[in-house]
Amino acid sequence: MYRQEEIKPYDTSREKGKQVEDMFNAIASSYDKLNHRLSWNVDRGWRNRAVKQIAPFHPRKILDIATGTGDFAMLAAKRLKPQSVTGVDISEGMMEVGKRKVEQARLGHIISFAKEDCMSLTFEDNSFDAVTAAFAIRNFADLDLGLREICRVLRPGGQASIIELTTPVHFPMRQLFNAYSHTVLPFYGRMISKDNRAYQYLTDTIAAFPQGEEMMAVFKKAGFSSARFKRLTFGICTMYLAIK
Repeated sequence: MYRQEEIKPYDTSREKGKQVEDMFNAIASSYDKLNHRLSWNVDRGWRNRAVKQIAPFHPRKILDIATGTGDFAMLAAKRLKPQSVTGVDISEGMMEVGKRKVEQARLGHIISFAKEDCMSLTFEDNSFDAVTAAFAIRNFADLDLGLREICRVLRPGGQASIIELTTPVHFPMRQLFNAYSHTVLPFYGRMISKDNRAYQYLTDTIAAFPQGEEMMAVFKKAGFSSARFKRLTFGICTMYLAIK
């Protein structure tokens, strides 16, 4: 078991997946504003990099895991011009926001949404050319199982392009990030979202989540043939590319 799997948003008695669903439903209306403001809009650039790294593979069918409000799915649809992008999430509240955004952007002919548990996807083996995920996999109740599911639904040679918040490894960014993530981030998150636990939980999982070289072994364990990573913005975010 990985340390972040033991961290739950609200209490220790209920199953983590259900608590994560409740948390994202609770903050859905404020999520986009908080995400962009708390990262100083740098998160947009991270998503651009993650989409760019799979562009040479020309994926036609894309699955966006834990799609949330659909930002990554919309970017992939615009930049990669695929046949389809399927956004899945356990939070219907987040996807409702995403559906409105997709309709406004007139991307409904490419992007569809479905409520799915990432621990047990309903799609057949080898269904997608690429899988994307932004700030999602550290919320998995079972990281090994969730990554195995991603690998299962990818076709042979398919790519998983993943970005995740991480802790910088070098001085002074490590110290600055720790101070920011344990003070400003949860305080501002509580103020805007009115959820006392959500952004403290997100901070706690960043610190506990395996990253960098350690994640390479996790991807291999899940069945991927190769994986690589690149730290972005002094290590605040890490971008992964895993190939089945």
